[in-house]
Amino acid sequence: MLDMRRLRLLREVQLRGTLAGVAEALAFSPSSVSQQLAQLEREAGVKLLQKSGRRVQLTPQGELLATRAAELLDGLERAEAELVTSLDAVIGTVRLAVFQSAAHAVIPEALSLLRVEHPQLRVEIVEREPEAGLFDLAARDFDLVLAEQYPGHTRPHLPDLDREFLATDALRLAVPTASALSSLTEAADRPFVMEPEGTVARLWSTQICRAAGFEPDVRFETADLIAHIRLIESGNAVGMLPDLVWAGRDPALRLVDLPGTPARTVFTSARRVSAARPAVTAVRGALARATGFLVGG
Repeated sequence: MLDMRRLRLLREVQLRGTLAGVAEALAFSPSSVSQQLAQLEREAGVKLLQKSGRRVQLTPQGELLATRAAELLDGLERAEAELVTSLDAVIGTVRLAVFQSAAHAVIPEALSLLRVEHPQLRVEIVEREPEAGLFDLAARDFDLVLAEQYPGHTRPHLPDLDREFLATDALRLAVPTASALSSLTEAADRPFVMEPEGTVARLWSTQICRAAGFEPDVRFETADLIAHIRLIESGNAVGMLPDLVWAGRDPALRLVDLPGTPARTVFTSARRVSAARPAVTAVRGALARATGFLVGG
């Protein structure tokens, strides 16, 4: 009989492509992963892996077994969800990945709601960029992801994941309170603070500046939106911020509408096999209410 834990390792190889990636994801040593997969090959009686540069590649038999392992893991997860659904109380642990402005704004209110309504429920939260969070959700590192999508940029729709809309979050130009700037074009000669290169937020911000006829002078680069606020507040920069960052409070800066009044979409995503699990449903409901309080979603 094939060992389910080793089958999961094979599935992780199919997803991540390197033994180091599998080891990091599952908190194992690479040598331990290698040994376990070698044992799985002996149990299966066929070669499952072959080296391809720094990566490992599944043989056709390895691909077949990894795909069947994913189906078995889905079945186990579905059985666990059905078991906890039969209980009266909402219990267990939900591992939640969130993007940064949601971590500041939505999470505290959602946790307060859950603490009162489901005191036996444990929620573990990790900050993740949505792209990474959705991949990790499909790989079973998380149970739920709170993510965002910028206008004109699509997130991949992974077939194993669902998606529930939460809110529309307006995006505006933030300038110091005393600034006389009244449009994005007027900010063309000002220093900008933006998120790091490679992020969707940075790409979108750069594109909207180019559409307005200028290349932004990005002097400050950070993923920390609180740092964005402080740099703008002190008069050292201007930048694009989502309304959600204010967490329902009055903005500390002056906000200027951007051309076309753009907004990003905020949504949650879960694996379809466990989306009906009471704990996941409860966390989703709290996130929906918390987000609605803040942005009128």
